[in-house]
Amino acid sequence: MLTPKQIVDSLNKYIIGQDEAKRTVAIALRNRYRRSKLPEELKEDIIPKNIIMAGPTGVGKTEIARRLAKLVDAPFVKVEATKFTEVGYVGRDVDSIVRDLVEASIRLVKTKWQEKVKVAATAAAEQRIVDILAGKGYKPQENEQFTSLQKLFGAFAQGGRQESLEISDEEKAAHKSKRVRIFKELSEGKLENELIEIDVVENHTGGNDTMLAMGIDMNLNEMFGGILPKKTKTRKTTVKEARRILANEEADKLIDMDEVVSQAIDKAEQDGIIFIDEIDKIAANGGAHGRDVSREGVQRDILPIVEGSVVNTKYGPVRTNYMLFIAAGAFHISKINDLIPELQGRFPISVRLNALTLEDYKRILTAPENAIIKQYTALLETDNIHIDFTEGALDEIAKACLIANETTENIGARRLHTIVEKLLDDISFNASGDHPMINIEIDEKYVHEHIACDENENINKYII
Repeated sequence: MLTPKQIVDSLNKYIIGQDEAKRTVAIALRNRYRRSKLPEELKEDIIPKNIIMAGPTGVGKTEIARRLAKLVDAPFVKVEATKFTEVGYVGRDVDSIVRDLVEASIRLVKTKWQEKVKVAATAAAEQRIVDILAGKGYKPQENEQFTSLQKLFGAFAQGGRQESLEISDEEKAAHKSKRVRIFKELSEGKLENELIEIDVVENHTGGNDTMLAMGIDMNLNEMFGGILPKKTKTRKTTVKEARRILANEEADKLIDMDEVVSQAIDKAEQDGIIFIDEIDKIAANGGAHGRDVSREGVQRDILPIVEGSVVNTKYGPVRTNYMLFIAAGAFHISKINDLIPELQGRFPISVRLNALTLEDYKRILTAPENAIIKQYTALLETDNIHIDFTEGALDEIAKACLIANETTENIGARRLHTIVEKLLDDISFNASGDHPMINIEIDEKYVHEHIACDENENINKYII
């Protein structure tokens, strides 16, 4: 488990500034590890200290929570408070937040199990591919008496079994030799683009939209999955794609889904992180009347989940007592104090994120691991265009972003994408890749020619 300093260092690779927010979430994450080391009787009474972030849009609130979850491989869901309605209205109910977290946890745990059985699953998939390419090693006897019954109930219909005609030793040897040759070519990658037909199981995931809107999380296909046979369909694909599809099927056979679900529920309960965005939009401002009544209703529905309750899912009951909740909002019009007092009390840690400065915008362009300039440079190099940005160019881009955010709606670092996209529009359009590598330097003059960097110029073209 990472220490708080290591967590902050990891977050610094992707998020510029907001040191106070990073420290806060790092401590909250470390406290989970500390709690896991305590005796059971003491551990039961220690609950996570939920966090509420206030700050303009585009300054890193969501990214901090998402990167935090990736650091510890924890189940993570991001929801918007405005998507939910109080009980009695048509719309999503707040319990679906926990159901989404459980699904995310199951995907996380199942992926780990698939990695464990990857070698065995791939080997089994390749054997199935060899069977398809080499054909059967026997001649099935045509028996019209139970051909149709076999399709329904299998080979043992009416107490009989399908017989087969024996083949000669020469045919057996030829078939074995053919299988060895095909397996060798398959291992050497010579058959990757060969087209074959495979039978795949049709997976019907998800429930009925109407039932989900009513708060009923139920998959009818799963209810009858143990009674009705699985439906298959024939699919024509390449050997490379067939290996992936069949390997996934074989991995599912090797995985104990009951154990996966058990581990996933425990992981969701103990390590789950729920990020509730736009919580300021459901805060009442100026008295409880009109739409504010509905907003307060959503707050009261969220309250039991945040303070700790049991939510019924199709995998069983799930406790929310030890999940970490991080709420965020711009709070331009409303304030944190406008939330109902009970909900405020469930978010004991409040942290304010600062608006980005000129220097912040410049660092965001180049410093993070996934910096905007790095992304565009890599994209254009695939078409034999290598671009270099001078310091002056970076200064002018940052300045244009700052002016646009100050004179119009402040959308934070997201505006940098709009400006850089406009700046490289001509280059991106004319790059074709059918020419030698071309080096282009983006300097201060180039930026001035392609985007407005002065407060008196028309900045509206960069508004999303």
